[in-house]
Amino acid sequence: MSLNRRAAMRLGTAALLASALPGCGSASYAPKPDGWRRFRVTTRVAIPREGAAVQAWVPVPAVSEPGWMRPGEMVWRTDAAQAALKTDARTGARFVHAVWPAGDAPATLEVTSMAATQSRSVDLTQPRPHPPLSPAERSRFTAPTRLIPTDGIVAQTAAAITAGARSDLEKARRIYDWVVEKTARNPETRGCGLGDIASMLMMGDLTGKCADLNALYVGLARASGLPARDVYGLRVAPSDFGYDSLGAGSSDVTGAQHCRAEVFLSDFGWVPVDPADVRKVMLEEEARALHLRDPQVRAARSALFGAWEGNWVAYNFAHDVNLPGADGADLPFLMYPQAETGGERRDPLDPDGFAYTIEARENRS
Repeated sequence: MSLNRRAAMRLGTAALLASALPGCGSASYAPKPDGWRRFRVTTRVAIPREGAAVQAWVPVPAVSEPGWMRPGEMVWRTDAAQAALKTDARTGARFVHAVWPAGDAPATLEVTSMAATQSRSVDLTQPRPHPPLSPAERSRFTAPTRLIPTDGIVAQTAAAITAGARSDLEKARRIYDWVVEKTARNPETRGCGLGDIASMLMMGDLTGKCADLNALYVGLARASGLPARDVYGLRVAPSDFGYDSLGAGSSDVTGAQHCRAEVFLSDFGWVPVDPADVRKVMLEEEARALHLRDPQVRAARSALFGAWEGNWVAYNFAHDVNLPGADGADLPFLMYPQAETGGERRDPLDPDGFAYTIEARENRS
């Protein structure tokens, strides 16, 4: 497939930087804004009805941030009796909700979303102008959630980590370094994890995947008085810096969900952070497990406090999501398609049994 000039230049620059580090082709991980990329994400659902009524909820991009994310048009095709685009008033999450009556034929739904995204990088050596948080936003992004409390062991851990810190930047950086150094990625964790951070701390089991490790960052930040939020989304393209673990390997992104995080700092506004991806690099980037001192890990650790790559589409910041019409419990977060058959929640981490697929393609011009 031919690349456009901008993409070719981006890849060429990354390769040149990597070649400057002997024996380490992926050590130069340094995302910076370099132009918008447009992606088409298509989710296809085909749920066996087996004589029962079916409902489905398919998340679509809702995050609109002028510097790095622009949701675009969204269309769907379905044989459902009812289907509508809905927005959760409390969290801002958006999804297509479809309802089928009892029947025998599979319930089918195809949702196609457009989104533009670009890499981010915040210079943390110089304060920058930024929109202030409203009182409502500050309250929302420092509040506890069902699985992310801000008292008890979470508050105690946060206080120990940040003791003596002289600024919110120093607090945020200390928490980031603590999560990078004290946690580990667990390949046996289902999906992206659950994010039950109090249980992780009480059990002393600081392992998991992105929805666990980045939720731990968010909870510790909130307990320290720093507004912070999880950002739930989907990897949609390979990394331009040669990191196989930090991108989608093909257009089939059915299992490429990824949660990132942000922290709000008084001199900088929202700052991207992703300690979970540092641990992912350590576990998955090479045939052997890497150490914190390895060049690939050092580069990712440095970049992922203040930057992330634009090969990922954001859905929402939502926690404790109530799906309209659902019989099942509220969701801790909304990142996967959801469905119920005869009032029973289907397993979103079993896309073959669900059944759904997600495809992502870049629109090149």
